[in-house]
Amino acid sequence: MSNPSRRTLLQGLAVGGLALPLLAACGGAEGHTGPIRTSDIPVGGGTIYSDPQVVVTQPSKGEFRAFSPICTHQGCVVGQVAHGTIDCPCHGSEFSIDDGSVVRGPATRPLPPKRLTVHGDRIRVS
Repeated sequence: MSNPSRRTLLQGLAVGGLALPLLAACGGAEGHTGPIRTSDIPVGGGTIYSDPQVVVTQPSKGEFRAFSPICTHQGCVVGQVAHGTIDCPCHGSEFSIDDGSVVRGPATRPLPPKRLTVHGDRIRVS
């Protein structure tokens, strides 16, 4: 019996639904399980985490906010934080990094806020 090719293995993972979690664990903050540090959050931007499932933003220096990363339009996970907004890749909704309000639809409801506390250089979300 021959060993499966890389292509066959990747096709099997995709069919089994395992490819996306594996890819997410390879890049950026996705799959993050360590502490969230204030230095990880750019001023005027933010970072999306999958564990814990949260978007943490820093609208201005030293001010931090936390929101659900689930778009209120159709439940997609937001894909990036850029130019002062939290952006959903599915239908183009954009949310304010300051308060989670809708900047651009089709979403009509803001991202739900999460409770955040800062202790030194660490951020805790509950």
